[in-house]
Amino acid sequence: MKALAGIFPFFCILAVAAAQPGPYAPAAGLAGSTAIASDDARFVGWATGIGALTRGPYDISDEESPLVGFGKLGAVTGPANAYDTVNQETSISEDSVLSLGDGGSITLLFAKPITNGPGADFAVFENAFNDTFLELAFVEVSSDGTHFFRFANSSLTQTTTQITQISSTTNGIDTTYIDGFAGKYRVGWGTPFDLAGLAGTVGLDIDRIVAVRLIDVVGSINPLYGTKDTAGNFINDPWRTAFNTGGFDLDAIGVLHQVPETQVAALLGMGLLMGWIRRRR
Repeated sequence: MKALAGIFPFFCILAVAAAQPGPYAPAAGLAGSTAIASDDARFVGWATGIGALTRGPYDISDEESPLVGFGKLGAVTGPANAYDTVNQETSISEDSVLSLGDGGSITLLFAKPITNGPGADFAVFENAFNDTFLELAFVEVSSDGTHFFRFANSSLTQTTTQITQISSTTNGIDTTYIDGFAGKYRVGWGTPFDLAGLAGTVGLDIDRIVAVRLIDVVGSINPLYGTKDTAGNFINDPWRTAFNTGGFDLDAIGVLHQVPETQVAALLGMGLLMGWIRRRR
């Protein structure tokens, strides 16, 4: 989330000056965008619980920095609510988003597992106020709740000038230069993820995802603090955001494909049966 005192200049949707568009999907509302609106009828479910939460500091470069604390746990389960699609208003409330801070992480659980279907299978919602001030996060999934596997990601954003809260309107992130990160799209629009991209991963059943983990990207271009994409490039996103709402701000995770109710009951029954057999032994 953005510092509340500096919110209003960011309400305008501003384009990042660039010589040419990048190879990835553009901002929400533009032709070719993959953004999914929070009120899209294709959503069949939402996260139902929280498995783990690790808050990061306001500023990872400051050894005395406190941990962020904005947002209630209940803010990130259930439907996305950081944007009122009827009145077109953004909600700035501890009931609507949860901030992770630098390098923080959260694991969300799904009573009905996410399954691989045609196209995107789930979407992650953040609360960016425009198309250029984008706070990013890595996305990982698990089919056993223990072992997590990360989606491939790419950042082609320049790494010569640090993007900051102030500079992001003129030197922010062009969405066509990033891919595979949560937070690619502004508030009210989810970033989709297709489990087919992880097909064949040893230890992962893409037809039964029970947990999704989000890890804040520390968008510093300083090698001492920054994080890298799959190809080893440093990821440049607004940093420092040294306040209680710093880092990635999770609104919700919406499910597009989930295991049918009958299969969930069958899996539960099988688990109970196996437990009974072990006790009998």
